[in-house]
Amino acid sequence: MTIIARALSPCVGICSTGIGDSVCRGCKRFMNEVIDWNSYSEEQRQLIVQRLSSLVRQVAEPLVEIYDEALLKQSLDFQKVRYDKTAGPYLWLHELLQVGASTIASLEPFGCRIKSAYQGWSLSEIKQQIDRDFYTLSEVHFERYFQHHSD
Repeated sequence: MTIIARALSPCVGICSTGIGDSVCRGCKRFMNEVIDWNSYSEEQRQLIVQRLSSLVRQVAEPLVEIYDEALLKQSLDFQKVRYDKTAGPYLWLHELLQVGASTIASLEPFGCRIKSAYQGWSLSEIKQQIDRDFYTLSEVHFERYFQHHSD
């Protein structure tokens, strides 16, 4: 029997779907995914987490290198940062930046480093860029694959 790891809700407590956004500015899920999360099967939840992991990787990987996934995971556990162990490491990095960009001096203790082209950027600037691009990519994905199909 294969046991599927349970996906955590990606909710970060900053939901904008209640004010009419089709994509949540906090967790980047689509409005229907936020509303229906508790009724989804574990497979459906995993598909959502995989999509979020893929999208955030596309925007974060050009800025930050994760050179030691095990150290990232170990450090997140030690710091008691809530993250979905079933998600990809760039989603873990996103969670770390959400809670610690203004207080962390360096990503090195987390097995990550800012790429050379962005060395002058603060972690808060890196976090803002990733978050902005992650939201934009999620919106584009929603518009391309879901909004036009429901018209």
